[in-house]
Amino acid sequence: PPPPMSLFVPSSRFQLSAVRTAMRPGVVMPVRHLSGSPKQISVAIAGATGAVGQELLELLTERKFPLKNLKLLASARSAGKKMEFNGQELTVEELTENSFDDVDVAFFSAGGSQSRKFGPIAGKAGCLVIDNSSAFRMAPDCPLVVPEVNSNAIPDAEGSMIIANPNCSTIIMNTVVWPIHQVSECKRIIVSTYQAASGAGAQAMAELEQQAKDWVNGDPITQDIFGRQYIWNLFSHNSPIEETGYNQEEMKMVKETKKIFSATDIAVTATCVRVPVLRAHCESINLQLTKPMTEDEAREILTKAPGVSLVDNRENNTFPEPLDASGKDDILVGRVRGDLSQDEGYGIELFVAGDQIRKGAALNAVQIAEEVLEKYPSLLKKL
Repeated sequence: PPPPMSLFVPSSRFQLSAVRTAMRPGVVMPVRHLSGSPKQISVAIAGATGAVGQELLELLTERKFPLKNLKLLASARSAGKKMEFNGQELTVEELTENSFDDVDVAFFSAGGSQSRKFGPIAGKAGCLVIDNSSAFRMAPDCPLVVPEVNSNAIPDAEGSMIIANPNCSTIIMNTVVWPIHQVSECKRIIVSTYQAASGAGAQAMAELEQQAKDWVNGDPITQDIFGRQYIWNLFSHNSPIEETGYNQEEMKMVKETKKIFSATDIAVTATCVRVPVLRAHCESINLQLTKPMTEDEAREILTKAPGVSLVDNRENNTFPEPLDASGKDDILVGRVRGDLSQDEGYGIELFVAGDQIRKGAALNAVQIAEEVLEKYPSLLKKL
């Protein structure tokens, strides 16, 4: 039978917090507190009204980020909107060239065109930019950072004052693969993704909910975002297809992994697919290793890895699921097993689930800022 209508939030009242109804009950999220007494800094969020922007607001509160001032920035049409933060009502301001004169760190999640226009302006004003778009990921003077992997690359932003947040699918994969790669270098990675609506933003999430309501009511299926039915369906990722036949999402995973791992010779191939899930991406990952590793050794490595939680219960057939990953900081990993198609010990199979809005975007950005405060405060030019 169709699910009860109480599970669905009317799109006209859609708020990111409503997506919490898609999580398993009893989710507890660990909070990191910065060591010592870090100086308070002025922060701006460009794209504050979007899904990632709203998640950033939640994380700044949860993680007790040392804020002196907080500025919410968005397009002219969103300027004047009121948003609540930590019990206070803040007014959204229009993003302009003068928005960063009094800002130490700016989180950008307003799209590539806005990042390309305003990111360098903010950097020249002495504001450190942590950018969630693809605009600067492959720029040689902009480090591409997953803190659990390559936080040591952060000082490379000294010239540009821009640190790039990787693609969400790349972050989820690299957080899990890196600890294995450190023990036995990966010769090749084959990944297939199962990507949630959250990767396309709050409007896509709202449309998936609306399509579920349309189906329950027997109404025509709303198809404004992807131009197709999403509920009860899956389809190749909606990014443009390149001449190689790969789509842009797949090529992001290929190119970004090489840069983050500082391994130009690692072979990566990806197939990216949209699935009718609200938030949290899943990935099937196959690794070809340069040194043999047993599945027990891989499991032990992953148990100790930062940002990773092992969910691998064969007896009860319990493995990572997007509902369980939603709202959690850690990437869930399971289905750990040897690849029977490769020489014994040289192939490992994994299945992972990670919250795309959280670790795949907002959390990774906040963790970068925390690393800057603790280890690289010289990048904060106005302190």
